[in-house]
Amino acid sequence: MLIRLAGGEVVDPVNGESRRRDLWICDGLIVEKPEGRRADKTFDVSGCVVMAGAIDIHSHVGGGNVNTARLLLPEHHRAHQARPQHTPLSNAGWSTFRTGTLYAQMGFTTVVEPAMNPLNALHTHLELADIPIIDKATLAILGNDDFLLSMIRDDAPAAMIDDYVAWTVSSSRSLGVKVINAGGAAAFKENVRAFSFDDVVPAYGVSSRRIVKTLQAAVGRLGIPHPLHVHANNLGIPGNAATAAETINAAEGERLHLAHLQFYGYGTEGKRGFSSEAARLAELVNGNPEVTIDVGQVMFGQTVTISADVIRQFSAVGHASPRKSVIYDGDANGGGIVPYRYRQDYYGSLQWAIGLELFLLITDPWRVFFTTDHPNGAPFTTYPELFELLMSREARDIQSEKLNQAALKHSTLSSIAREYTFDEIAIMTRAAPARLLGFKDRGHLGPGSIADVAVYRRGKDIARMFREAALVFKNGELVVEDGVVTHYRWGKALRLNPTPDTAMTRRLGDYFESRYGLGLDWFTFPETAIARTDAFAEVPCNS
Repeated sequence: MLIRLAGGEVVDPVNGESRRRDLWICDGLIVEKPEGRRADKTFDVSGCVVMAGAIDIHSHVGGGNVNTARLLLPEHHRAHQARPQHTPLSNAGWSTFRTGTLYAQMGFTTVVEPAMNPLNALHTHLELADIPIIDKATLAILGNDDFLLSMIRDDAPAAMIDDYVAWTVSSSRSLGVKVINAGGAAAFKENVRAFSFDDVVPAYGVSSRRIVKTLQAAVGRLGIPHPLHVHANNLGIPGNAATAAETINAAEGERLHLAHLQFYGYGTEGKRGFSSEAARLAELVNGNPEVTIDVGQVMFGQTVTISADVIRQFSAVGHASPRKSVIYDGDANGGGIVPYRYRQDYYGSLQWAIGLELFLLITDPWRVFFTTDHPNGAPFTTYPELFELLMSREARDIQSEKLNQAALKHSTLSSIAREYTFDEIAIMTRAAPARLLGFKDRGHLGPGSIADVAVYRRGKDIARMFREAALVFKNGELVVEDGVVTHYRWGKALRLNPTPDTAMTRRLGDYFESRYGLGLDWFTFPETAIARTDAFAEVPCNS
């Protein structure tokens, strides 16, 4: 079928476009206007903004931790079932199926689950396979597992470490590598309760810095498009901006991605010992072009924090709201589920301001990514309100007036006049994520790209515009009309498939046999384990 989107303002930074023109879709792809052929179906999108489908690089949407959050907070399910027209408070309140529909309604067509334990890969992919409409991907967690730490301790050759990383990415069917408080979970097992960048894991004698640098180098040598995705040490602790600065400086000219930087933007000034260091971190990011970050914006209200950073979650139990939590210490990374409500008090007000400062002070929209660290800073359903805050200084000022003024005195937010443009929004949420993740077939509207298209009806209410997309196409299929899902389909899990040396596979087989008494096949899974034969799509590594 040949589809014509007529008269919209096409915003496509990859191809240098922000102009009114027709867009053509044929057999699931964007195409040039066909000569001598009329459209089978035409949509009048005049007065609308037309972008590629949005890509979320960091959102906890599947896996053991997400499912545990649902089990911990059954009252969220009951409340949603009683009032299905209302959006749940967090991802604990909706199913995998609902996740896909909520994303699609906002024009998102690809989402990355950024923290998959490789030993739980099958569980994660079974959940992701149940998310409709959108494509998904995962990042595999390394950096606290015995096999890697032992190799680093023993000065194993780089080729051996590369083979292990390649095996992990391939066998878990992931798109890249995540490190979470490198060495921290291993140290937690020995009663360590605080762990910084140059601290050493007692049983292995290797520092967090060395673990990060080892994985950063391996990811680069393997040609994995997405740089090492780093959840740094000391998350959420006043004064941790120094840790973030150390981590940024450790990039040393090589690509590195820092996750949810807002949670590391904290200084110690003022009577309460809690202030914004966002301007300092933004200056560091601006001066290190090899570094990319996502923000992890805080928005107000109830949510649930989900993390494999067991040290952080263990320390947060006393602040749980409601007063219940789950902490577990598993093989490699453990983790924790701690419900939390962000209030418009001193601390919540400052966290909210710090995230916005980072968005607005980092000058290159190709290197700052749109996230709330769903659901840790806020559920992804708050994205429309966040878009409005970025695009309207007036909206920020109105919200600021409701917040704790003593807190905002320790932030530069009120002095920032910048407002994001549609072009910058398209870069940050489409073009840049596609480039960062190695996707050449999406994130833009050039001929040959898959027809993931979001159409937004212009209006003064920016939040409503982004909450209820006028039209959304996924692979050329119309899936949303006027903010309502009208057609269901199944997306794919996007994965890399680097090939490790067979000697590493044999060595891993011996390791798992001796450690667990189980063969290696227990820790991998065939693609036939997912019912749909087309559940996966391979993304090439960089040559």
